[in-house]
Amino acid sequence: GLLKQDMSNQVLIILHQATSTPGRIGTLLKSRGYNLVIRRPALGDKLPDTLEGDYAAAIMFGGPMSANDKDDFIRYEKDWIQLPLKEDIPFLGICLGAQLLACSIGGSIKIKDHVEIGYYPIRPTAYGKKIIDWPPFVHQWHREWMQPPDDAKILAIGQGEEPQAFQYSKRAYGIQFHSELTLAMVNRWLVKAEHRLTLNGAQQREKHFEGRYIHDNHVKTWLNNFFDLLLK
Repeated sequence: GLLKQDMSNQVLIILHQATSTPGRIGTLLKSRGYNLVIRRPALGDKLPDTLEGDYAAAIMFGGPMSANDKDDFIRYEKDWIQLPLKEDIPFLGICLGAQLLACSIGGSIKIKDHVEIGYYPIRPTAYGKKIIDWPPFVHQWHREWMQPPDDAKILAIGQGEEPQAFQYSKRAYGIQFHSELTLAMVNRWLVKAEHRLTLNGAQQREKHFEGRYIHDNHVKTWLNNFFDLLLK
């Protein structure tokens, strides 16, 4: 029991816009007794030089920018990801965060002729199935696609066999889809990024709500189980 108390109850939350929130993941972590420390390097925040002793995990969220952008903060975050890897602190990258993780460890990002904005199917790999039960449909919001390096373990793939979730080393995960979205966030994104709904492959508003109605319970269960795995 001693160890547990020495471990910190802070989780580092890395966001990319002034209006971004950790959504349902923030609520989940708080309900488990964690304090959230929010940093936005895109707006000039510095990230900690060490996580050991202070943080139970680091979570890097999404954003409209590209992991291939030349901005200083993109390069800074990509380099910084090496820190949780080196210190063996649980790290989760979501959407852009997953793509930055993939790039940080020698993978890449590519653009296809279509996007995933709405609910799309995923399928676990044999290894992915062994570690957790996956929802069959997930809420996506991306126009770039991640290609983790060969030494990453792919956990789930999408319709075109492309990686949708991966694990690297013991405690780092990249997840392409959005399990953190609250209903309010879905509404906000559909208004703020409405122009994206014209992209090839994007689903229209009602499909987002319909997908949520059918699939969100499964996604919520997955999220809870996934955090058991991440924080164990």
